[in-house]
Amino acid sequence: MSHPDLPADIVEAAAARRGRPHVYDRIEPERCALVVIDMQRAFVEQGAPSEVPMARDIVPAINRLAAALRRAGGQVVWVQATFDEAGWPAFFDHLVTPEHGRRILAALQQGAPLHGLWPDLTVAAADWVVPKFRLSAFLPGASTLPVRLRAAGIDTVLITGCMTNVCCDSSARDAVMTDFKTVMVADANAARTDAAHLAALTTFLQAFGDVRTSDDLIAHFADQGETVSVA
Repeated sequence: MSHPDLPADIVEAAAARRGRPHVYDRIEPERCALVVIDMQRAFVEQGAPSEVPMARDIVPAINRLAAALRRAGGQVVWVQATFDEAGWPAFFDHLVTPEHGRRILAALQQGAPLHGLWPDLTVAAADWVVPKFRLSAFLPGASTLPVRLRAAGIDTVLITGCMTNVCCDSSARDAVMTDFKTVMVADANAARTDAAHLAALTTFLQAFGDVRTSDDLIAHFADQGETVSVA
């Protein structure tokens, strides 16, 4: 199963507003990072405290895009939601029940079994694994990711993972706000409902950055002369 595509009228209206099919006419792979948000067992595993069932279905698209970007000279980053025992009071003390909050917090401790990346993801030796301490990986002070990306000469990020409408959307918006060219990859993001997924992508496309598919991006890299497989 997969989330439905964005309605054609929304895509066409956004393209008409900016006067071209995509926000960024050219994405240079060597200056691009695939940022995979929260694809950890705590979110992907059946019965886990923060389970997003659709996250299991986006694993092939993430792996395919990661392989293509590596071959084209880009960087792959796996971002893990990580908290110490103190947690994050604004969330854990107010937005979930105490019992559920304890389960989530225990799962997202460094070294906890559910903190680990989902085992079906293909992680390469040159990939980065970066912890984040709030919803957004690009919120100042929430992770080292923005500094590392800039130091590596990366100015473009492809946002994937879960949830589309929470950590992925927050990361994508903050990336734009801090001057990264930002693309949300529609078929490599997962939410708990189709409505939440589509609403987040619609707003992002209309006001923040681009929304493309994994195959579209792989083809874009290939059109630039890179030897990239779509298999």
